Amino acid sequence: MTALAPTLEAFFTDRLIAQRQVSSHTIGAYRDTFRLLLGFVHDRTGTPPSALDIADLDAPIIGAFLEHLERDRRNSARTRNARLAAVHSLFRYAALRHPEHSALIQQVIAIPLKRFDHSVVHFLSPSEVDALLAAPDPNRWIGRRDHALLLVALQTGLRVSEITALTRQDTHLGPGAHVRCVGKGRKQRCTPLTTMTVAVLRNWLQERAGAPSDPLFPTSTGRKLSSDAVTLLVTRHTKTAEHRCPTLKAKTVSPHVLRHTAAMRLLHAGVDTSTIALWLGHERAETTQMYIHVSVVT
Repeated sequence: MTALAPTLEAFFTDRLIAQRQVSSHTIGAYRDTFRLLLGFVHDRTGTPPSALDIADLDAPIIGAFLEHLERDRRNSARTRNARLAAVHSLFRYAALRHPEHSALIQQVIAIPLKRFDHSVVHFLSPSEVDALLAAPDPNRWIGRRDHALLLVALQTGLRVSEITALTRQDTHLGPGAHVRCVGKGRKQRCTPLTTMTVAVLRNWLQERAGAPSDPLFPTSTGRKLSSDAVTLLVTRHTKTAEHRCPTLKAKTVSPHVLRHTAAMRLLHAGVDTSTIALWLGHERAETTQMYIHVSVVT
């Protein structure tokens, strides 16, 4: 057996799962990266993945793999960078276990990420926010649920996966009101709630009832909403809100746009970007810098 196979296995079991406790989504993304890489090397060299060694994954072959992703698979620079980040992570781990390959490993780690133009950050204006929050029917149970969900999303900036994972016990409506969630990297964080959001959630929790571990925003049968269901309800209520605020017709509103809106409202309120980064659960503070650019040009 070559050194690559046990290193790759330990990288997943020890580094990603045991030490970093990354999400299943991250595990899947890294798994797909190495499936593509090993398959590419096999096609290029004729060596089966089981026989590949660390020395077979040098900087030239990794560079050729990245070029293949963009040219043949039509991957974007963002996807190419995500694949390279997975490779970098594996090689940093391998550097501690196989110092005999240190020169090769450092050459791979030195392969830079590709610069690319960031996509435009879309967010809602105050009048569009008001129209969207007024769209759900307050006379229906599902309308009251959707109103509470939209308000929480717009005020906290939680990711859609974080919103759907909220339970009744994750809301704390007394002094220092906040919601608690588990974000990327299984990192827990608490996000403050405004007086208005507290009032809406208090009424909703009284109506919602149920056990502490029950979903905060359930389906009509009491199960957890899916991310697709939240996307659909945002789209549906945006369509309704267009009658009150026609500017929404020119926008594609998604749960992530609500997250951007929360960030921009914080920025316009004078909150510094380091605080916004903590608020949104950004792993890197640099991610928050895009909101500064948007604020300057709008």
